[in-house]
Amino acid sequence: MTSSYDAVLSDLDGVLRQFDHAAQADIEARYGLPLMKTAFAPERILPATLGRITEAQWVESIAEALGGDERARQAAAEFAQVPFWVDEKVRALLAKAQERVPVVLLTNAMDTLEAHLDLLGLTHFADAVVSSARVGLAKPDRRIYELAAEVAGVSPERCLFVDDRLENVEAARALGMIGVHFTAAADLAEALGH
Repeated sequence: MTSSYDAVLSDLDGVLRQFDHAAQADIEARYGLPLMKTAFAPERILPATLGRITEAQWVESIAEALGGDERARQAAAEFAQVPFWVDEKVRALLAKAQERVPVVLLTNAMDTLEAHLDLLGLTHFADAVVSSARVGLAKPDRRIYELAAEVAGVSPERCLFVDDRLENVEAARALGMIGVHFTAAADLAEALGH
């Protein structure tokens, strides 16, 4: 049986790495501040994911946008320290796929990505990592998908791409990739044929 892909490009956040959303909501409620909306507003998150500012500068920009006082700084700092972990089902599925094809992490990340991968025990997990902060391109820009396919050593049409954000999946499909919109490990298992 021949498979329809020769490489797997996987998002990190929301797929392999999960964040404690209940803790995020709790911080927002305790401080009464719109942390999620503020932190992920394009004018704040894009410079960080494109490597133009550090994660520390991003946290500072959140605090400034929330008023810049000590309370806003504390809220932003707590928000940035929300716990995260590896989805072990996803790790196992990607490891199984890796027995046959290269697995590349393709992630919109900040300058702290390598330290976070180390904390998660993922430093040497993938065959390669394409980080938006390191290449200066972010999903859904087609160029970062093309770069990841090149790093994997295959044409875009031979890549299976998985992401929790539909706009990123649609951008991959526009390049001819097999796009998997991730909502649970079962989505990935089905796409990989496991």
